[in-house]
Amino acid sequence: MRRLAIGRSLALLAVGGGLFAFGSPVEAQDDEPPPVDVLQVSGLFDEIVVSAIDDAIERSDESGAQALVLQVNSRGAVIGRDAMRDLLERIGAAPIPVALWVGPSGARLYGTPAQLLTVADVTGMADGARVGHTGVPLSPNGDPIDLGAGASALRGGSVGLSNARELDLFKQRVSDLGVPTITSMVNALDGYEEGGVVLETTTERTLDDGDVRRDTTAIVRFSKLALADQLFHTVASPAVAYLLLLTGLALLVFEFFTAGVGIAGFVGAICLLLSATGLAALPARGWAVGMLVAAAVAFAVDVQVGLPRFWTGLGIALTAIASVLLYESLPGATLRPSWITLIAGVGGMALAFLVGMPSMVRTRFATPTIGRDWLIGELGRVEVAVDPDGVVSVGDGRWRARTNRATPVAAGEEVRVVAIDGVTLEVEPLIGAARDHRERRAKH
Repeated sequence: MRRLAIGRSLALLAVGGGLFAFGSPVEAQDDEPPPVDVLQVSGLFDEIVVSAIDDAIERSDESGAQALVLQVNSRGAVIGRDAMRDLLERIGAAPIPVALWVGPSGARLYGTPAQLLTVADVTGMADGARVGHTGVPLSPNGDPIDLGAGASALRGGSVGLSNARELDLFKQRVSDLGVPTITSMVNALDGYEEGGVVLETTTERTLDDGDVRRDTTAIVRFSKLALADQLFHTVASPAVAYLLLLTGLALLVFEFFTAGVGIAGFVGAICLLLSATGLAALPARGWAVGMLVAAAVAFAVDVQVGLPRFWTGLGIALTAIASVLLYESLPGATLRPSWITLIAGVGGMALAFLVGMPSMVRTRFATPTIGRDWLIGELGRVEVAVDPDGVVSVGDGRWRARTNRATPVAAGEEVRVVAIDGVTLEVEPLIGAARDHRERRAKH
């Protein structure tokens, strides 16, 4: 994980920013029960999420909170089994009660993070949420996790609320109707006892019609990842890391074929740096990343002549194949970008290099004169050394040029145009120039 830490440090220096936590502590009044903290965790469990959970436990304990609720929506973990096992041990040994709520509706808790259900003190899930695909049980403190009657069902599949309730996965349930909201989850903490301390989060009140209503009395303090951590956690999501990689490669190719180093090159470098940080945390296939880089090189071959040809087609094919196979799968979840993301990535690259880049090159090195046949045989002066590619001035325009001989032509020397390939001129030095080209022009 050392390369991930280095990548995060470099990216943080590049984009700037600081660590700012969402929300601020709210002090409880003397006549009110201590507050309950809620940490919202979304996305794959990575080093950032694990660190945030550890910090939340420590912060809640030091600020006098009754308990910490982890609101989780995750499809797996990209950290190793040892790191996940250590997290389970720390949650099980936390100085304050730690609850786990899978919500809101539609949330998922897959992979090794689903084993948090066995170590959290109070657990629940919203209707429409699912848990499962736990894989091989971990062994915190040397004891294998016991998922009870649901072990076989959860190891290779997932269950919804009704099945999870039948398998008795939850602890300290509010009712058989599940836990639809975070407020219900806070109410579920009421009465839980640990170390001689009983949690007090709600109070019962009898209404005029005889019904009993439970009112939340504990202040609920929400928190999320700090801004910088949220940035790095976001770029470590499969779709974002993939799109950043393609964007960075396209911008660098664009910058290479324009004069000077400008905003496109800077933004492209930032995109590649952030993408590298995200890919380092994800189970990305190295050969697939290499294919995307090779595709950018293939695109660049045709960009220099201003015409989409074989190399452009090869680049599109490589991009499509690498995009689909970029990530390895996690238990119960595939990290392959969605079809919308794939269309945006592959389609965007195809559009850029079939239409955008060739038009840019033609505009950049075109002349106001209609037709280019007259250029054959014309003399020009080298602006950027042709070795074997460079830039020459012919007439009133600047053209990308390529020498038709092995000998490079230095800047400032005169050359003669002998052929045209798209918007690229094939030139040769005046000294030792082939007579057939001059004779051909004389006949015309």
